[in-house]
Amino acid sequence: MNTTREDRSRVNLAAQEGDIDGLYTVIQENPHVLEDIDSIPFVDTPLHVAASVGHLRFVTEVMRLKPSFAWKQNPEGLTPIHLALQHGHDNVVLCLVSINNDLVRAKGRKGRTPLHLASKKGEIDLLTKFLLACPNCIEDVTVKSETALHIAVRCGQFEALQVLVGWLRRTPP
Repeated sequence: MNTTREDRSRVNLAAQEGDIDGLYTVIQENPHVLEDIDSIPFVDTPLHVAASVGHLRFVTEVMRLKPSFAWKQNPEGLTPIHLALQHGHDNVVLCLVSINNDLVRAKGRKGRTPLHLASKKGEIDLLTKFLLACPNCIEDVTVKSETALHIAVRCGQFEALQVLVGWLRRTPP
């Protein structure tokens, strides 16, 4: 059974509302709905939608059902963790990282990772938690070959720079 645009809209509406029962209603009617959404190269999945609005329980449920959604980019080049970070849903960001710590290295638009974005915004708590969850993420570079350190300097986030430099000093090569 092919997933219709209506099925995708219903799943995303359930995500927007944080309605897990609504998600399962659509799945019962079309068991392939999540696989069909996953087959679209650049799409706002239900995980993107729920992460954007901060529905933690829905995010957790979808991650259990379809973990591959966490790596998909939407048409704007953003993954669910990027969207949660962009919208200030730190609880969702940390939940995603606790489910899969490699998501700290998820590359979005211009090759930016969540660590790059946290560095740009000066989100010290998230920087620290990202580094603890995935120490090698400090090596990741954007398409312009910028690390989180470069971004912290460029954006005047000197506290973030201190955290990053401190991490490098304490971490053996």
